[in-house]
Amino acid sequence: MLRRLSIRDFVIVERLELDFSAGFGALTGETGAGKSIMLDALSLALGERAEASVVRMGCDKADIVAEFDLPSGEALAAWLSEQELDADEGALILRRVVDASGRGKAWINGTPVTQAQLRTMGQWLADIHGQHAHHALLRAETQRALLDTHAGAGGLAAEVAAHWREWQRLLALRQAAERDTAASARERELLGWQLGELDELAFEAGEWREIETEHGRLAHAADLVSGTEEMLDSLGEGEQAVRAVLGHCANRLAAMAAIDPALAEVCELIDAAAIQTDEAVHALRRYRDRLDLDPQRLAEIERRIAAVMDMARKHHVAPEDLPALAVDWRTRLDALEASADPVGLAAAEHTAREAYATAAVRLTEARRAAAAALSADITEAMQSLAMAGGRFEAALMPGEPSAHGNEAVEFRVAANQGQVLRGLAKVASGGELSRIGLAIQVMTSRDSATPTLIFDEVDVGIGGRVAEIVGQLLHRLGKDRQVLCVTHLPQVAACADWQWQIAKETHAGQTLSTVAPLDEAARIEEIARMLGGLNITETTRKHAAEMLKWRAS
Repeated sequence: MLRRLSIRDFVIVERLELDFSAGFGALTGETGAGKSIMLDALSLALGERAEASVVRMGCDKADIVAEFDLPSGEALAAWLSEQELDADEGALILRRVVDASGRGKAWINGTPVTQAQLRTMGQWLADIHGQHAHHALLRAETQRALLDTHAGAGGLAAEVAAHWREWQRLLALRQAAERDTAASARERELLGWQLGELDELAFEAGEWREIETEHGRLAHAADLVSGTEEMLDSLGEGEQAVRAVLGHCANRLAAMAAIDPALAEVCELIDAAAIQTDEAVHALRRYRDRLDLDPQRLAEIERRIAAVMDMARKHHVAPEDLPALAVDWRTRLDALEASADPVGLAAAEHTAREAYATAAVRLTEARRAAAAALSADITEAMQSLAMAGGRFEAALMPGEPSAHGNEAVEFRVAANQGQVLRGLAKVASGGELSRIGLAIQVMTSRDSATPTLIFDEVDVGIGGRVAEIVGQLLHRLGKDRQVLCVTHLPQVAACADWQWQIAKETHAGQTLSTVAPLDEAARIEEIARMLGGLNITETTRKHAAEMLKWRAS
């Protein structure tokens, strides 16, 4: 669950430090007070896209930190390990910073991450249902995903999609093999001939640098020999060699140091120079002995360089790139040879098609069972949401095989008794769509493993007894999850386990948003305000207190 949220310089928030509780929490306040701003900040911490406009006017950056309990589960643990992210003391701390230019940075437990990583992490932690979430329910892909989640078939749906892609890949290869046999044969012949040339050249990675180095040494061997002899004569073998001079200096300084010990350090330096000179002389002798004046080897190297250069020019690459070119050609040739076997490709295609068909049938069975249960649950919920006699159906419509299985999913509704079931997208009443959408969101949220569920004014368009039922639904949902709800309905707020009031205040010409946790007495005042507006009477206070008694009972 969400433990803590820290917001700095975000829109009209200067600084907020919020500690959250478990259960169902309501966030209320006047229209325009900024109730949704806090959820917008949380969305940013969960990886949503950021814009420069979120930075409070006059500030350099917005900074949001959200701390969550670490959800259990092997999949999340594996993902954290794969990303090399630690979860210290069972907590996950997500941080997002957006500067005034719109650039952002993100961290998970202090480790820098990408926005994509942050968004993936956020999907494990919280589900946010926005004000217009019911409009997303009109899309076929949303309906299909909700049903698959309800069926616990998300992994199976992904498996079906993978089998579909493999089937289509092999189908395309087989068709291409049948269509382009002649062209493929010509390309295979050319590649085989070119690879034969490279194989005959036997040019390996790293060889170019080696032969260049050897060629340079052989081509200048005479100069290297004469130079080495000259250095040996100067350092240790000539009459005025450095070694002899250092020996003379060492003897003279030793005699002087016997008189004045202050020269001992200079003696040590001269002795060290003599030792290093000896080592240099020995190294030069070993180098001279290894030098090879071999005109025949030089000619071989020059012929090898010429052959490699000719091959490189022929194929318009640098000499050192020839081995990589051979690897590319061999890969292409292997693919062409595989595609040159239509019979073998047809067999592989058949196997892939059968694998898809088997997985798709399993997916259909899972969807069929889940569709019946979901239809019954949402139909039952509709009876409580002022749609007595209404019906809901998650319909499976057989169609052509696709990456999504053998059927399309369509949510159908009859809002009133006696009406014909029609696609959810054809429901005329906005209020009906809001209520049906809310029922779907609440029911399907029970299937999610996400520990924190957030509803941002999803109760727009309802009221009265329906609002009370919605509050009861969210209250029951809060027994198993942490539920946060931004609401303007007193009936919903009264069902919450705890409540915060969001307000706007003006200081020094700046409008800032504040959040105040409410005790029982303050809740009565806030719910009375929501009931009665500006004129709060004892009657509205009593009404508010009565509404809160249900939640306490």
